[in-house]
Amino acid sequence: MGDEEGSKEYHKSLCLAGKTAGKGGFRATMFVYGLVALDNMGFIAIMSSLVLYFMAVMQFDIPTSANTLTNLLGSTFMLALLGGFISDAYLNRLYTVLIFGFLEIVGLVLITIQAYSENMHPPACGKSSCVEGGIAFMLYFSLSLLALGAGGIRGALTSLGADQFNEKDPEEAKSLTSYFNWNALCAMLGSVVGVTAIVYVSMFHGWWKGFLVSTLASFLGFVVLASGKPFYRLRKPGDSPIIRIAKVVVVALRNRRFPLPKAEELYEIREKETNIGYEEKLEHTEQFRFLDKAAILPEGKQPAAPWTVCTVTQVEEVKILTRMLPILGSTIIMNTCLAQLQTFSVQQGNLMHRRIGKHDFPAASIPVIPLIFMVILIPIYEIFFVPFARKITGHPSGITQLQRVGVGLVLSAISMAVAGVVEVKRRNQALKDPRHPLSLFWLSFQYGIFGIADMFTLVGLLEFFYKEAPLSMKSLSTSFAWLSLSFGYFLSTVFVSLINVITKRVTPSKQGWLDGQLLDDNNLNLFYWFLAVLSCLNFVLYLYSASWYKYKSDDTERTNKPKAKALDDRLLLAKEECTTESCGAKTNEEESNEENVAKRNEEESTQEMVAINSTDAGAKAPSAIL
Repeated sequence: MGDEEGSKEYHKSLCLAGKTAGKGGFRATMFVYGLVALDNMGFIAIMSSLVLYFMAVMQFDIPTSANTLTNLLGSTFMLALLGGFISDAYLNRLYTVLIFGFLEIVGLVLITIQAYSENMHPPACGKSSCVEGGIAFMLYFSLSLLALGAGGIRGALTSLGADQFNEKDPEEAKSLTSYFNWNALCAMLGSVVGVTAIVYVSMFHGWWKGFLVSTLASFLGFVVLASGKPFYRLRKPGDSPIIRIAKVVVVALRNRRFPLPKAEELYEIREKETNIGYEEKLEHTEQFRFLDKAAILPEGKQPAAPWTVCTVTQVEEVKILTRMLPILGSTIIMNTCLAQLQTFSVQQGNLMHRRIGKHDFPAASIPVIPLIFMVILIPIYEIFFVPFARKITGHPSGITQLQRVGVGLVLSAISMAVAGVVEVKRRNQALKDPRHPLSLFWLSFQYGIFGIADMFTLVGLLEFFYKEAPLSMKSLSTSFAWLSLSFGYFLSTVFVSLINVITKRVTPSKQGWLDGQLLDDNNLNLFYWFLAVLSCLNFVLYLYSASWYKYKSDDTERTNKPKAKALDDRLLLAKEECTTESCGAKTNEEESNEENVAKRNEEESTQEMVAINSTDAGAKAPSAIL
């Protein structure tokens, strides 16, 4: 009798949950897509043209312009960690994005004011940088605000959109994969407008006008995002992820002399004691066994007190983040290659033949080439390739995220090799006949190949870090993809400086490969080929890291399929029994109470799905994914 009553209550809870199911899904992500498109329209336009703005207006030389831009981008993407941390621990993701959005807008306004006022432009001085005093303060303060705001937005925005889907539900898991692809498409569409229309305004109608259009586009994007608040599923912040990680490390070190017990003897709280909906129970795995010592409850320490013992789930959260680090590290070189397409390749294009008929094509608009490739290929990938591959592999994404990243790494190495060949041809033509330079569109080869690489890698990384992350660290983990970009840009700065120092000493001409004001006197092609070789070596490292990595979802996809199917049948039956009569209209007070009950039951249902599908990960060997 108890089971029958429980079943009725379960069916009733599903009925009530259905009444609150109007939030989330693609209807909610439409507002996220709006901000992604509009903000990228402004952000990418500015980042594409800044290297020329630094040279033409701020009087920087070639390497200083390139390094200033890569440092700015590196700082921006590193600050994504701050946005991810705040949205996991203190504010919900919507409010985090809006606060950092305000800082970004202020930074854009200050950049626009400085570009407008000629009194804030330094005179030429023949040095590597001519900015000083109040001009330098205005420039670097506005760039710092821009980096802080844009970085914080990226740390929380991707997760805000992904939160609109329940990755434990089979159908919504497919929608989650599609979300990342359509999110990338919206970013590319906005970027195409930015690097063409807005860059054209900057280059031919005044820098400040282009910057003003970028500011207005970003502001409109935040208005769109805020207007979607009634439709969002907003996850409440939980414990600080940094504190959770620190607890595991500290307790493991404190217990380092204890012998490791069997897995079933490690400390774990009962499921009813967990913070349902904001914390998931993770099964024990065999990797990084040293960390298991944090889950040893010393004798005489009961009941468990904070900082004396951690649960198996808390230990596994740290293990997951640790397993991700080699993947993060092996994608940095690719983003170092990306930095060259936004700096030196733009400077190349500025010296090439840029006319199309009677119109002059701005050099800063060259990135439109890979963007167009991505705009065309992302729908093809989502509409045709993913369903086809899904039938063969059974994976919701068609191919695994790490397979997708691997394809991008190979293509990035090819792109750098091609870039070196094109630079040789460009420089030879410039030295042979300066009046007839090579066409700008020779650069489309390297840009096109890298555009495809970026489509595979960046989107694959965002999906990988979100899906694999513990529930309490989704934003922080997703920020790892942006952290890889950050390290890539900073590494580009290091490479440019080191190569100049080394080659000045070893070359007969005593001139660095990337030194001075004249690109035709440099050896940029050698730098490109250096990156191509480094990318090949990095790919070998990636193959090892990817084959060693064990997906968190392996446990849920490969075992207990009959049980999972039984639960799916149970859910289907419940939905069929939920008629209009049984889920009729109620008073406002009853409806409010029942909606609260429904939320709790919906969260418990998610926990049940996790528990049913989980198996002992420690009994499995790491699976190869490439």
